[in-house]
Amino acid sequence: MTMMRYEPWSLINQLTRELDRVYSGKGGAEESAATSDWVPAVDIREEKDAYILYADVPGVDPKAIEIHMENGILSISGQRSYENVEEKENFKRVERVRGSFYRRFSLPDTADADKISARSTNGVLEVRIPKQEKIQPRRIQVEG
Repeated sequence: MTMMRYEPWSLINQLTRELDRVYSGKGGAEESAATSDWVPAVDIREEKDAYILYADVPGVDPKAIEIHMENGILSISGQRSYENVEEKENFKRVERVRGSFYRRFSLPDTADADKISARSTNGVLEVRIPKQEKIQPRRIQVEG
């Protein structure tokens, strides 16, 4: 049996850090804290020529997913629609989360932002981030 750590305060701590960052003046308008109703599980794989991100988004319409790349940060957001559930259906338990989600990922310098592609198949979002040639560091001579 595998033991898993349960962190009941992790979301509260994350919200506190985001609020501290926003109100400390270190975050601009574009960096304001985003709220999420749920967080999709994500796997990231590195291949020879690309990074591939897989996000579990079952029940999310691909048209409701937005992906943005700016300043080395890849942002994925979307919404899982609410179903009309009537009270008289006698649900004893509801575990399927509805509402919006938001994830951000810092990409390495080798990521080619201009060639990022995405597709959604059977509830799995696949974001392909091609690599560009590494920029070789160069030594700069100081004149004096």
